[in-house]
Amino acid sequence: MILSLLAAAALAVPEARLALPRPDRQIARIVSPHWDDEAARDRAGEADAVIRIVGIKPGQTVADIGAGAGYYTVRLSPLVGPQGRVIAQDIVPRYLRDLRVRIRKAGLTNISFVQGRAADPRLPLASLDAALLIHMYHEIDQPYALLWRLRKSLKPDGRIAIVDLERDSQYHGMPRALLVCEVKAVGYELVSITDLKQGYLAVFRPGPEKDPKTVKACRS
Repeated sequence: MILSLLAAAALAVPEARLALPRPDRQIARIVSPHWDDEAARDRAGEADAVIRIVGIKPGQTVADIGAGAGYYTVRLSPLVGPQGRVIAQDIVPRYLRDLRVRIRKAGLTNISFVQGRAADPRLPLASLDAALLIHMYHEIDQPYALLWRLRKSLKPDGRIAIVDLERDSQYHGMPRALLVCEVKAVGYELVSITDLKQGYLAVFRPGPEKDPKTVKACRS
């Protein structure tokens, strides 16, 4: 009930007041709830690296944005533990339905589900220690609006972590310089960029809040 009320509060900013631009680049089509097979990702150590670099710990609240089939969701759940919370978020209803089944079969009880929108993650205000956007940023139709709203869902010391590939967005990747430009444009500060075995991890923290009317789209 509390989560639902906070999520509703997060939707209180009227869309018209945002006046945020659309990206000056192509948006990749959502084609699958999976990115590579899970065994291959485990061998590459991607999740371990992300969890270590972001500093995810027991008791924290973490959003898995674009959760898809739940690769990160099921790995975060035991890590944050019974005092923590994982919010599995996606804009595709079928992905969330299938993930609910997976979570129920796995017996995991600290996971909530949120159906987001292209411009709004629909997450509770000031609730997140971390938000993960893994191999999906290039599929976000309205990244400036989504990032602007996501910023309000972070705690003051919260972080967002984006994993993507160093290639054009139309080919399901995101050039890191363009990614950094877009995220900083909405009022985040870059913490670090780390090369992974497949792609890179960019971590950001909230910076001074920006008037959405001043945000300009980065040139691709």
